[in-house]
Amino acid sequence: MRRFLLVMALSVAACDVTMDSGPAPAVAAAPGQGFSPAEAGLAFAEITRAVEPVAERECRSRTRGLNCDFRIQIDPDRRAAPNAYQSLDRSGRPVITFTWSMLGEISNRDELAFVMSHETAHHIQGHLARQQETALSGAVIFAGLATIAGASAGDIANAQDLGAFVGARSYSKEFELEADQLGAIITHKAGYRPSEGVKFFARLPDPGDRFLGTHPANYDRVKVVNDTIRRYGLN
Repeated sequence: MRRFLLVMALSVAACDVTMDSGPAPAVAAAPGQGFSPAEAGLAFAEITRAVEPVAERECRSRTRGLNCDFRIQIDPDRRAAPNAYQSLDRSGRPVITFTWSMLGEISNRDELAFVMSHETAHHIQGHLARQQETALSGAVIFAGLATIAGASAGDIANAQDLGAFVGARSYSKEFELEADQLGAIITHKAGYRPSEGVKFFARLPDPGDRFLGTHPANYDRVKVVNDTIRRYGLN
């Protein structure tokens, strides 16, 4: 069981600086004309002031009993790889973390607002808890099948590991698309343009439609955002 819990943590955890649970890290962007070190902090502070209260209002209006007090921060490690991710601290408070190098890959304020809004949407939509539930379900199912087949204790443990891995990834693409949709709405309500923010995907390495991949194809993500813009009359 201890081994299973360890693998679950590795399967569903982000490289979280505050706790050992969170969604898988975002895929890094290809090099772009990002913020300079001098303007990155200023842009981040400006956009955080705009996005955070909007995300918290959306959180409170869409959920019941969920901690909606976001903390949005920059990873102090300036050598950390480009990344942005949602996690929880030990008290259950949602944390959105950007690395300095990620800010260097984002071209403008609209893109930064969109990425930030996307990460808050993961929390609002309960993706972390849902991912952990599917990981646990996968582990139970795979272990049960191995037991019925007369597998050894070691093989059953391996089946648990595999089940947790498959379960954690079963809905990860859907989660990303859901976060893209709500992220576009939050971006607009915060005063930025999702129509410009979505251009960030043009520089992401396209993961395509890989089996058990963590992210959907860039085409699908752009389509979801553009459909949301048209549906809700965003800009």
